[in-house]
Amino acid sequence: MGLYLYRLMGAATLDGGMYEGIEADRGTTMQAAATVVLASVAAGIGAGGWYGVHPATLAAVGLVACLLWVVWGVLIFHVGVHVLPLSVTSVTLGELLRTTGFAAAPGLLLVFAIVPGLSAIVFTVAGLWMLATIVVAVEHALDYPTPWRAMAVCLVAGSIVLALAAILGIVWAPSVA
Repeated sequence: MGLYLYRLMGAATLDGGMYEGIEADRGTTMQAAATVVLASVAAGIGAGGWYGVHPATLAAVGLVACLLWVVWGVLIFHVGVHVLPLSVTSVTLGELLRTTGFAAAPGLLLVFAIVPGLSAIVFTVAGLWMLATIVVAVEHALDYPTPWRAMAVCLVAGSIVLALAAILGIVWAPSVA
């Protein structure tokens, strides 16, 4: 447990060396998945600041967070490896999912959004912090020398995820009659 917490802190503090270690250690895959699940549970609890805490909210937010992690990770992998690679880019999907999973570490703070009046602030700060951690995670997983290309990869992959979510929302949205 101590090593896991150490990794969480390293990931949250944008420690590039920590991301390199996480990338290389296949044993951290379940810890990365656990980080995503715990952050999504924290988000579900934090969303209770707006909607009230309900088991259905926790389950829905958890499921969506895990699916988004995998979908966004696969898209980041393909964009980073096939669209915007450098000659030094060498990564497996597992390595990328491990680093991006730990990038969810600041999401653990979303639990504090349950405090009345703090929801928007906590979600904004944690969201921006998680954006920074995922850029660092992608930078190190894809072996980029600077974060700029990693930002571009995250932006392209994130845009595709948002477009897919919008399309699915339109297709499966309840009709208003």
